[in-house]
Amino acid sequence: MFGYSGKILHIDLTERKTWVENKPEEWYKLWIGGVSMASRLCWENIKPGCDPYSPDNPVCIANGIFAGTPVPVGGKYGLASKSPMTGFIGDSLSGSWFTIALKRAGWDAVVIHGASESWVDIFIDDDRIEFRDATKLLGLGTFETEEAIREALNDDQVRSATIGPSGENMVRFANVTNDGRQAGRTGHGAVWGSKKLKAVSVRGTHGIKVADPKALNELSIHIVKEAQGPHTSKYRILGTSTNMLNMNKLGLLPTRNYSEGVFEGVETISGEYLHEHNKVKTIACAQCPIACEQMSMVKTGPWAGAMTGIEYECLFANGSNLGVDDINTVIKLISVADSSGMDAISMGITISWAMETFEKGIFTKEDFKCEKYPEGFELRFGDGEAAVTTAEMIRDKEGIGKLLSDGTRIASSTIDAERGTETYKWAMHSKGLEPAGYEARGLKTFSLGSAVGTRGPCHNRTAAYDPDIQGQVDRFSVDETRGELAKDSEEYAAVYDTLPLCKFIRRCFTGKADRAGAWPTIVNLINATTGWDLQYEDIDPIGERAHTIKKAFNIREGWKRSDDTLPYRWMNEPMTKGPSAGHFTSNEELEYMKDCYYEAKGWTKEGMIPKSKLIELGMPDVAEEIGV
Repeated sequence: MFGYSGKILHIDLTERKTWVENKPEEWYKLWIGGVSMASRLCWENIKPGCDPYSPDNPVCIANGIFAGTPVPVGGKYGLASKSPMTGFIGDSLSGSWFTIALKRAGWDAVVIHGASESWVDIFIDDDRIEFRDATKLLGLGTFETEEAIREALNDDQVRSATIGPSGENMVRFANVTNDGRQAGRTGHGAVWGSKKLKAVSVRGTHGIKVADPKALNELSIHIVKEAQGPHTSKYRILGTSTNMLNMNKLGLLPTRNYSEGVFEGVETISGEYLHEHNKVKTIACAQCPIACEQMSMVKTGPWAGAMTGIEYECLFANGSNLGVDDINTVIKLISVADSSGMDAISMGITISWAMETFEKGIFTKEDFKCEKYPEGFELRFGDGEAAVTTAEMIRDKEGIGKLLSDGTRIASSTIDAERGTETYKWAMHSKGLEPAGYEARGLKTFSLGSAVGTRGPCHNRTAAYDPDIQGQVDRFSVDETRGELAKDSEEYAAVYDTLPLCKFIRRCFTGKADRAGAWPTIVNLINATTGWDLQYEDIDPIGERAHTIKKAFNIREGWKRSDDTLPYRWMNEPMTKGPSAGHFTSNEELEYMKDCYYEAKGWTKEGMIPKSKLIELGMPDVAEEIGV
């Protein structure tokens, strides 16, 4: 095969053994790579009904088809396991040099089974696998761990995916970091912590063979040129943080735990302000001609020296949503998350829930006792110092940090059971995952996309906000088109997540981001890499299949229609300020849109998948297990 080795590496941490699984080319044509292949490997290897922290929940890493080739933004991999946040599929993307090293080592995917008795760093040295003692790495941050491994092996070409102290402590929303990039959301770092897996390190020395190098180079050069033009200028100059002012203008910027959609202090935490006062450089992932990551640093004050990459989702979660208008504090909060290996979105939203719970008198100073503040402290909106202290308590599971380390769903249900309260009404999550930085009460299509998301409410797995924000539909009303729009959005995104390609490249094929603009070039890229003969009409099924295997996994784990829902606040409390004031998504509206969505997907009214649909997508084994 071209583009693939045909080999999947299996590693058993319990028995300290490895084996190789050879997959036929037809299997690769179905699952391609990224989150699709990783999710399929979850289906094949995870014991149904297992606890996410049990040895029966393997870690599945799947490389991208374009990793290590000239294809721009193709250096990404998918990571999947059963999520400790949701109990459903947890799938994430990351990228850069780790991906390329894995491809050069000759592996299309890695499945890590079992659990180790002692902390371990797996070293994949081409086809030699070594279980290295990771005891000396404990307590190190994610970036420090990568450097320590390279120094120990005396090779700066070794690349590692690691967890930090948050993963070691099994903070439920801990993530996995490689090359300064995060496989965030859904709690992969906690799963690694449960296995005592500190890192996966790779050294790859082999070349990568493609079917038509000349054609692939020509296609790639064209895309690179387009990626240096106007289609990506906002990402290159300000990154996604430019969304702060845009969302605020539309009344869609989550503020003070999503209580409103406008923030009076937005100017001093905007992407423009960040660019002028804190940005120190821009960083690109491997194979990327765009360079969107805005490395920013605190230059003065108590947080001086704190530095990390900043983008919109982490910026809103630790800025406006906490009522914090000091950019230095926001950078510090995100750096605490990134260096310790926490999902900065879930961390920020969980802290905002705790702030509101404090301000409503349910939490008191007594609840916030810690070594730093033995008498306790007040956690109020806008108090940056208190927010940073809380983030550090979550990282270390100190005091109330232990409760908050489980995220908003578990934390609120625990407090409500203990104190007879109703904090669930402002616990912002769906399926247990905290939502994205778009106020869904003012975006009806996106509210549907958030409710039905297989990994929870996510801006990366659905772009259903686009038709709302672009004016394709009235964002404040509901009609029968929303189901088809949500379906098309998530399946379009799933194509990019399967290859995987960064979605920032989507306008660089022909200037248009739709299927007609992107699919012809993507077909040519796949065929030039593999020697296959895929056609334009073969691309849509890639996305539909990728989404369907994740939904099938969830059904096997007990998913039901009622799980496709939204936070109480979004369905019961209209905002009172800004252009989106007065709006919310009622239960009746959501149920109607779900009907339209399930029909558009070809599913039953209860959201189950017919056997015929699964067989049509090349999944007869799945059809026998969960099809109706």
